[in-house]
Amino acid sequence: MTMRFPDDFLWGGAVAAHQLEGAWNEDGRGPSICDVLTGGAHGVKREITADGVVPGLNYPNHRGIDYYHTFREDDALFQEMGFKCFRTSISWSRIFPNGDEEQPNEEGLKFYEELFKDYRAKGMEPVVTLSHFEMPLHLAKMGGFSNRKVIDYFFRFASTVMERYKDLVTYWLTFNEINNQMEMHTEIFPYTDSGIIPDPHADKHTVEQRIWQAIHNEFVASALVVQRGHQINPAFRIGCMLAMVPIYPATCNPNDVMHAEILMRDRYLFGDVYVHGTYPEYLLNRWDREGFDIKMEPGDTDIIQAGTVDFISISYYMSAAVSAEKVDEFDGHGLPGQVRNPYIKATDWGWQIDPVGLRYVLCSLYERYGKPIFVVENGIGMYETPDADGYVADDARIAYLKSHIEQVGKAIDLDGVPVIGYTVWGCIDVISFGTGEMKKRYGMIYVDADDEGNGSYRRTRKKSFYWYRDVIASNGEKL
Repeated sequence: MTMRFPDDFLWGGAVAAHQLEGAWNEDGRGPSICDVLTGGAHGVKREITADGVVPGLNYPNHRGIDYYHTFREDDALFQEMGFKCFRTSISWSRIFPNGDEEQPNEEGLKFYEELFKDYRAKGMEPVVTLSHFEMPLHLAKMGGFSNRKVIDYFFRFASTVMERYKDLVTYWLTFNEINNQMEMHTEIFPYTDSGIIPDPHADKHTVEQRIWQAIHNEFVASALVVQRGHQINPAFRIGCMLAMVPIYPATCNPNDVMHAEILMRDRYLFGDVYVHGTYPEYLLNRWDREGFDIKMEPGDTDIIQAGTVDFISISYYMSAAVSAEKVDEFDGHGLPGQVRNPYIKATDWGWQIDPVGLRYVLCSLYERYGKPIFVVENGIGMYETPDADGYVADDARIAYLKSHIEQVGKAIDLDGVPVIGYTVWGCIDVISFGTGEMKKRYGMIYVDADDEGNGSYRRTRKKSFYWYRDVIASNGEKL
């Protein structure tokens, strides 16, 4: 079959400021939570040195790929690929270095103004995330979003940049992959989502209480920002951003099916509140059952109800399968009862490759919410060795992207899902979020740099660069 993508479909690429900009302490920028994350590897956790930068340790986000100084040249490569949009984030600590200042850092505001103007000049619609793991470290030391005051600081930051760029940016996302922190046992997720610094002395219930409080405060903050954004420019389209990992029952055993259903609530919870504007009964029951006391101010529920999103954006990389019988074997990694799905392959980092799962997610989200959906992250991390000219024949990446784009097309054509666009994650090689590696490469543009920051940082086009250029030029007909 021939799939037709809408004529205004937004093809593009996606990155985050902390993974590519570098210049971590230039032009008035303050330290962010990712600036104190050390480099790790597959099976080696990134260390959080929350007291500050420790001499002698490797902090990959300090370097990124130096996009702060090379954005015009890099943007020209994105333009050559034919991007209709480009998703990035605004580094919060570049605008408010500590987070609690009364006035913003003008140098930071000027940088993003020039950046977004460059996107526009090159025919790319900016898609901008407000909070993508870049909270000022100072605010994390105050408790992050578990501290009610941080709502006001985030609102000031968001209001400042929305007002400044009201004529340059239409698409805004509030919090990136906010549902990752439901894996509360994995310290990096509550830390990067909410600025909650790990406390080795706190018991499990105390840690989870702090995370739940932060989540409530983030719902209030997001709703306030949605309302303010629509006041600044009624044409703004403001969405949430969910990490979507469909969870399948390992068998048709009803216990497996119910186990998967309950675990999926951790994924859907955030969409349920962002779209419906109310807390679902299953969450209220859970808080009561598990003894969590969420502090709410008068009017919080009205704010959440009034600040629902215009669309849903998602990341999609993999699916998971779970067995109710394996829950007792849970070792704190992955999901309780998670098992290998024998029907699909996995990447070198253990991420299970499931293109059909993307169509399944798009259908499920649209049936549940009835909102347009934007696929703002999809891609594959690979080990790669370029030839002498810096060229990489990344056929496996092409196969991965092709199979996933085909499923997006089916969701649009066959299932009637209104998909706004599709942006490849790490369209240029960047620092990996989970491991801090450069060798885990997602890009269609190779960057000559290693995990320790050595290299020329020269950019070269991979085989997928030319393939994706043809996909965009044909509006998805030529895969």
